[in-house]
Amino acid sequence: MNNKIIGIILIIIGAALAMWGYNIYDSASAQLSRTLSGDTPIEAWAGMIGGVIAILIGITRLK
Repeated sequence: MNNKIIGIILIIIGAALAMWGYNIYDSASAQLSRTLSGDTPIEAWAGMIGGVIAILIGITRLK
């Protein structure tokens, strides 16, 4: 029972983290930065990748 609760919490946190990373990636300042230098903010990558990892760990806990 505990693993299922942890899994659900990880999925919720992962989804929120991935959305936060995408919002940073899609922000006006990030678009300007990508246009001028070609670089994407590290916070965007960290949020999206961290969110996906948390979701995957959460899914494995639900099994």
